[in-house]
Amino acid sequence: MEKLMRAFFLFLSKNKALTKLAKKYGLRFGAARFVAGADIESASAIIRDLNERGLVVTVDHLGEFIDDQEETLKAANESVHAIHVIAEKGLDAELSLKMTSLGLDISHDLVMKNMRKILDAGQEHHVTVTIDMEDYARCQKTIDIYEELIQEYDRLGTVIQAYLYRSEEDIRHLNQYEPYLRMVKGAYKESPEVAYPNKDDVDRQYRERIKENLLYDNYTAIATHDELVIADVKQMEKDYDLARDQFEFQMLYGIRNERQISLAEEGYNMRVYVPYGKDWYGYNMRRLAERPANVWFVLKGIFKK
Repeated sequence: MEKLMRAFFLFLSKNKALTKLAKKYGLRFGAARFVAGADIESASAIIRDLNERGLVVTVDHLGEFIDDQEETLKAANESVHAIHVIAEKGLDAELSLKMTSLGLDISHDLVMKNMRKILDAGQEHHVTVTIDMEDYARCQKTIDIYEELIQEYDRLGTVIQAYLYRSEEDIRHLNQYEPYLRMVKGAYKESPEVAYPNKDDVDRQYRERIKENLLYDNYTAIATHDELVIADVKQMEKDYDLARDQFEFQMLYGIRNERQISLAEEGYNMRVYVPYGKDWYGYNMRRLAERPANVWFVLKGIFKK
């Protein structure tokens, strides 16, 4: 049943008609549990509160798979605006972004123009930018662009999805840049020809890829809500005498809030992934696919007066 629900929500996440409807009606139907507001000004109050609780943040203006050039320019300007707000308000936050919102599917020149505009602002205001990894069809393009830009900008990270067969080699290849990598299991529906279909295999690969990047002595962001993974990383810390400034834990806004605080209180770097914006639908469906129990919170959002 869980596999069927996961497939169902991943299918819904790519429905363009429902995406347009969700934009029209705003942050209803439970989305506010996972999305910090319609704009960065609304989200900044939440970021401030998280900072005061000892948590750092990566902020993401929601949007993906944009096929209109003018819309990509608006998305780039919004990311620059978010960087300015982070700097002006003195927030302890980074920026995450999806390159399909910046023209990845339109042209190389367009996405690079938008990326450099954002990264110039990040360099100016000392705000790190992380390129989110999207589906497999865009994986190599994303890595190619990261490789090009990391040679120009030092405040730049990207993401490795452990469920892809290629991830071990990708980490090995990117090691030459001493990269800042966020390690995730992967949240897109992929063919078994390119990704491990079995959950146990994905879990094992996830631990191995984390260990691989840590032992390369690269900064590693471990994006997980899984207590077994957290315990495994703590054991790696002891076994390999890892410094705590070499890695951080990351969790999604709205999930396991108390555990986020407790990890920060234990002395670990704990970063919360805080999305905002009107284009919340695809993101929300993938959160439901990852953990179908979250459906209950959506139902409460629908019927709450």
